[in-house]
Order: sequence, then C-alpha cells, then structure tokens
Amino acid sequence: MAPMGRKRKHDLGLEPRVYASHGAFFYAHRDRGWENLGKDRDKANAKAKLYNDPNGRYGSLVYWLDMFLVECERRVELASKIKGIKLSARTLQDYRDAIGTDNKPGALRVFFAPPLAPLDLTPDMVQDFLLANAEAGRATRGNRDKAALSSCFGWMLRNKKVPGLMVNPCLRGSGVQRNPETKRTRYVTDAEYKEVFDVATRAERLLMELTYRTLQRPESDIILWDSRAVSNELAGRFLRFKQNKTGRNMVIALSPALDALIPRPSGTVRKLQEPLVGTLKGGFYTYGGLSSMLKRSIAVANVRRKVRGIDPMPSFGYRDLKGKGATDMWLAKQPIEQIQALLGHASKTTTEIYIKQRWTESVQPNMVVMA
Repeated sequence: MAPMGRKRKHDLGLEPRVYASHGAFFYAHRDRGWENLGKDRDKANAKAKLYNDPNGRYGSLVYWLDMFLVECERRVELASKIKGIKLSARTLQDYRDAIGTDNKPGALRVFFAPPLAPLDLTPDMVQDFLLANAEAGRATRGNRDKAALSSCFGWMLRNKKVPGLMVNPCLRGSGVQRNPETKRTRYVTDAEYKEVFDVATRAERLLMELTYRTLQRPESDIILWDSRAVSNELAGRFLRFKQNKTGRNMVIALSPALDALIPRPSGTVRKLQEPLVGTLKGGFYTYGGLSSMLKRSIAVANVRRKVRGIDPMPSFGYRDLKGKGATDMWLAKQPIEQIQALLGHASKTTTEIYIKQRWTESVQPNMVVMA
C-alpha cells in the first residue's frame, strides 16, 4: 500500500497519518511502512496520537511506558490465537493502572514524568518510588507498579528499543528491595458468610458461591465467564474454562446449590454469551463494582448485628472467600492434591502455606500436674 500524499476527502475524524481502508484503520509510519491499527476508530486514534507525539515526549520514560502498553494490548489480543504468548487481561489492567493516561495518570506517569529518560533511571530512584508508596499507605500497590516498570525495561532491553540501555534498574540484582507486604490472613467464618449472603444481591451471591466452591480467582477468571463456560453433559452440568494465570484447562462439576444460582440461557445467541455474574441488562460487572456491592452488604449485615448487640464483623473481599474455601476443604480432610489442583498452585507446599496462614487452631495449655 503506497503512502497517500493527497488530502483525504473523508477523514472520519482521524488523527494525522491515519487512513481508513477495507474496514480497518492504518497508520503511515515515516520509516517502516504501514501498520494495521484495527477496526476500532477510537483505539486507532489513541495509538496514532502516541506515534505522532504531539507533546514532544519521544525518548522519555513515559513515552516508552505508553509504547509498552500498546505492545501489551497487542499481546493480549494474540494470546488466544498464538500458542506461547502469555499475557493475561488482568496483568494488562495492572499495567494500565500503574501507567495511566494524561487524563488519569498512574503512579509511574506522575513519579517518572518527562523529561526523565530510561537511561536516567537509577536503582536509587526506583527505591525512592517504593518508599514514597509505602509512606502513602500503598506499599503493596507500589510493588505492583514497580513490577510494571520492570516489565517495561525488560521489553526495551529484549527489543533494543533504547540504544545504550544495558541493565534493568528495577531488579534485585541492582539493589532494589520490595516493600514488605502483609499476607492475607482473614478467615471468614460460616456465620459471617451466611449473614452477608442473606442480604446480598443475586450477582453477589453467585460470585460468593463461585469463588468459595471453585477456588478460582474472582477478579481475573470468574467475572469473565459467560454461559459458554457451562457444559451440559450426561453426567450433569460442569464448568469448563482455562485459568488465566496458569493457562490450565479446568473442569469442575456444579453442585445442585451452585447450579440453582446460575441463570439458564434463553436460547438466543445473545443470551448464550451472557456473563454468569452479570447485570440485569446482561452486561459484565467490573470487579471494583462487585467489591463495592459486597462492602455495602457487609455494612447492612453489621447494622443487623448492632440491633442484636453483636460486635461488627471485619470487612472482607471475594478473594478472602477463595481462602475460606481452601481452608474449609482442608479442615474437612479433603486431599491436599485436590485443593492444590483447584487453586492452580505449582507445589503442594504453596497450598499448605496458603491455607495455614488463614487458620490458627487453639490448643490446650500444659495441664500436667506437678508432683
């Protein structure tokens, strides 16, 4: 396709150097030909604006962080088509949160603002970033943001994007120490679960039960399941899906109680692809939205506790129900290998640690009578 030098008669509100052809949008690079930007005009314009660099950021760290996001989005799109490409939608969202946009900047965009370039970044500056996050009460989030920064440097190094860049300043080998993180130790009791379940909406109840019964990640797996994940077979109904983090294919039988909560498809094409945990209009919830709903239900349950003169329960999230499910299976003497398989852990030791950090048995003191 030859570059078009003449003025476009119908530019469709496109950024400079973007052209529509055969139902898609293309960007005309000055030095490496044409690039297919896809069929979404807004996404095509966003990429083109980055390439056109109207703010003169080329070469800055923020510029390369934005380019890294473009590459990650491409990898997620290809992950379902090409074997060996592993980048989950959840990881991409973590990177987006860390980097952000000009209108909604992430921590990396703010802390490492232009004109700072990749070659200017030192391990001391990365450590200062982690310390600033810890002081702001977001130690764990700071670690996640640093991981995104490290991944960007790894991408630049592998692809020789920045001449002269030889090391990743984010690695431990460079002297950078992560912020200490507090492990999730919240064990939700059966009584707490039931009290919240009783006041929760249908969507909350379904996500609570799916998380507790299947031990899958609610934020990156369960909320993405649609009706196609349910398989009707002679032996009953099953959940069939692939874990986003591990890529492992899973088959889990649906218990009668869980099956009763899952809406049956109406038979139309649209309904067949509706999310299992969906809105009344058949759309997907965001994990943040469902988490906010759960907090409100916990607050309602605590109001009822107050009326009965009972202390309020501490807050918890859906991820805590994943831990509760694994712990309850262990207490019921289910095979540790079965719990490990559901959790997707590579080793049995990891599963044992995951369970036992949430459960502390009370023991009797030394009752031996001294002579």
